[in-house]
Amino acid sequence: MKTPEIFRCFLFLRVLEEIYSPVQKISFAPLNNLFVKRDDLIDPYISGNKWRKLKYILAKAKDENKTHLVTFGGAYSNHLVATAAAASRSGLQSTAFVRGEEVKNEMLLLCSLFGMKLIFTDRESYRDKLQLFAKHFAHDEQAYFINEGGASVEATIGCAEIIDELTAPYDHIFCAAGTGTTAAGLLSGIRQHQLNTKLHIIPVLKGAYFIQEEIAQYTPVSEHLKLHLDYHFGGYAKTTPELISFIKTFTAKSGILLDPVYTAKMFYAIQDLAKQGIIGKDEKVLAIHTGGLMGLLGMMDKF
Repeated sequence: MKTPEIFRCFLFLRVLEEIYSPVQKISFAPLNNLFVKRDDLIDPYISGNKWRKLKYILAKAKDENKTHLVTFGGAYSNHLVATAAAASRSGLQSTAFVRGEEVKNEMLLLCSLFGMKLIFTDRESYRDKLQLFAKHFAHDEQAYFINEGGASVEATIGCAEIIDELTAPYDHIFCAAGTGTTAAGLLSGIRQHQLNTKLHIIPVLKGAYFIQEEIAQYTPVSEHLKLHLDYHFGGYAKTTPELISFIKTFTAKSGILLDPVYTAKMFYAIQDLAKQGIIGKDEKVLAIHTGGLMGLLGMMDKF
């Protein structure tokens, strides 16, 4: 890595230590004490849990003197945009293997503008990411492998810091999940601080029984973890008119944007569980807003 690139990467890593993620109380019937950890406000492009996952991944890449970030994702992946933006700001190259046929959309345009090279890959080849990486970059000593969504031990360390930042106790913490990496970090943080908080995870994929196994790869699973598998609304990136209506009502009343893929499903679950009495109306509940708002761009026709 050339000296200017080292300097730029160092400066960006310093910036990553200074974030804006306040906790905001909102009105949300039937709950009286719902708070939102506003990770969506951290950065417009490296937003929410994407920022937290990349923080220590970039630090490790820097320690290993890597200058080329190589990662994976779908055509509407927030992770790809975040990685492209992070690489650009830190003076690094970036490449992404994009799952599926070649397409053009707003998300991939942002990736390209940030300098990311896109390699469209058929779904069968995409399944073996390590083989894909080796095929294209085995002889590139500067290439650094970043798994889809940033899944890694480093990512869980970054996500555990959400718990470090809390200044008040909560009875329940809610978070949406795709791979379980953020959930593992939160669970690890709860254990480290010896909290009695229940961690409620809302998988956004249909039949996501594997989430608990994914979490267990990074941290011991305990009675603090509660999985709610019935709020996927048909599967990943699937919606229903009911969910879209919920988003419109929630945003109009709270002033907080939600994305249909992750956070909308989480807030819907919180309200439904409260209506059922599973969550007491006077208990303190914290919802982790994991950002991902650019996911709205891929679903404009739903609104």
